[in-house]
Amino acid sequence: MNFTLLRVLVILFAFLFTACKSDAPSKKQPQKNPSTPAPIEVKKEEATPTPPPVKEEEAPSLDTINYANAIDFLIAYGEKNKETKVKIETKYGTIMLKLYEDVPLHRASFIFLTKMGYFDTTCFYRVAPDFVAQAGNSELKKTSEMRNRFQNYTIPPEFRSNRKHKYGAIGAARQYEENISKKSSPFEFYIVTKKRGANYLDNDHTVFGEVTSGMSVAEKISRLKSGSDEWPYEDVFLKATVVE
Repeated sequence: MNFTLLRVLVILFAFLFTACKSDAPSKKQPQKNPSTPAPIEVKKEEATPTPPPVKEEEAPSLDTINYANAIDFLIAYGEKNKETKVKIETKYGTIMLKLYEDVPLHRASFIFLTKMGYFDTTCFYRVAPDFVAQAGNSELKKTSEMRNRFQNYTIPPEFRSNRKHKYGAIGAARQYEENISKKSSPFEFYIVTKKRGANYLDNDHTVFGEVTSGMSVAEKISRLKSGSDEWPYEDVFLKATVVE
């Protein structure tokens, strides 16, 4: 093979290699403009309808309680429902409660939820010997449905110098995070079972009543065996009834 022929073959091979390489997809694909957002498709059946605008002169409806009208609702409800005594029935016995009139929002709320049957869906979900027996929650679907129905409303604190966390006091549970004003949860309450009381909770939780009979029942419940979360292994559901 002479030199000229060899040179021709090398040039021809280089041309074919370059052509084949240009047909292959490049590993470096062009980037899309990052400022262009990807389209988001919303299914029509999942779209949330836009609520009609609320006229400023319209007062919130008091047909039922919700997060926005809670105070107005409870004031009006309390004026028509003056009861202060509630009976709590459990499989361990009966606990009688007396609600204080000088904490009107909490009293009205407890009476309202009792009459609506909310507490009948709940149990004592926290037990702590020589401290508290806490009720007003459960794992039942009905419990969460009723909370959502009332929009998980809260109640402003009603601290009173004469309402302490004494033995047998009834207090309102509350969230601690993002709750600087110490608003109460109307759905959960606790009974102080500590003989010397729990005064360190004063001005942190609203005391809105006391047990008039049945503290032995509350103490028995508070001593039930529980897990690390203080939820008793044994469900103790309750039935609440407004007495007078």
